[in-house]
Amino acid sequence: MKQAAQSIKPWQLGVFLAPAVLVYSLFSALPLLDTLRLGFLQAGDTGPSHFVGLDNFKTILLDPGWSEAFWNAMWNNTRFFIIHMLVQNPIGLLLATLFSLKGLRFEKSYRTLIFLPTLLSVVIIGFIWQLILSPLWGVGEKLMGFVGLADQFAPFLGQPETALTTLALVSVWQYVGIPMMLIYAALLAVPEEIVEAAHAEGASAMRIFWSIKLPLIYPTLGLVTILTFVGNFNAFDLIYSVKGAMAGPNYATDILGTLFYRTFFGYQAQIGSPHMGAAVATLMFLVILAGVGLYFFAVQRRLTRYAL
Repeated sequence: MKQAAQSIKPWQLGVFLAPAVLVYSLFSALPLLDTLRLGFLQAGDTGPSHFVGLDNFKTILLDPGWSEAFWNAMWNNTRFFIIHMLVQNPIGLLLATLFSLKGLRFEKSYRTLIFLPTLLSVVIIGFIWQLILSPLWGVGEKLMGFVGLADQFAPFLGQPETALTTLALVSVWQYVGIPMMLIYAALLAVPEEIVEAAHAEGASAMRIFWSIKLPLIYPTLGLVTILTFVGNFNAFDLIYSVKGAMAGPNYATDILGTLFYRTFFGYQAQIGSPHMGAAVATLMFLVILAGVGLYFFAVQRRLTRYAL
């Protein structure tokens, strides 16, 4: 093996890496760099675009006409992420723990059914839940009536106070299978010898989970957290498929993705601006970069000691 590794020449390594580097450069690195470049330009009245420095970013962050929309989208995106962290990931941990128990009947069928919504198109998911929650022809009121909550039914998607939370819960329902499967795989990787030794010492199943299994899957929980963060701050499709680019009612479901779409491409009376849209996209990138950097420098280092 060592002789084979030493026999690989630099040009051979370059040949193998060239396709991946080419695809990454064309479809990731170059578009990102061009987006950053556009964010520092502004279109002239009659001539070509010219360099304006940080003016576009100052306008988005400080100008009353732009900052209100940006900070509203930023706050809604943060709420969207918090709901996923407080609902989706704990449910995924609970389901993964249940499915990792020995002797559970129909465990494979349950896992498949819970993971199945992840494979469906977001457009289909949005349409189904609009039908379910519709006050006119939906079945949501009847379903809530089965548990005695029919009086609590309301047009959840049509009220500014509940629209974003409702869409976040729909997203949780669709994607809870992803953290469940990641955590489930981590729980299966816990050495059985450690668990058996704890049983021999008289530890209960709950004590084994909290003191042995949970610390050993901390790295996986950290991975689930950062994937949730990146996915939520890149979210767009569910909001757009249900509420459109205006993200109503009254921008109550507006997040950074829909704000970028309206700013870059324009929508209805709003004229699109590639330069301002690129500035919004750059701010989105910086928010995600800051979150990922904080995770790797402040959290990941502490979790490495728990790695299996």
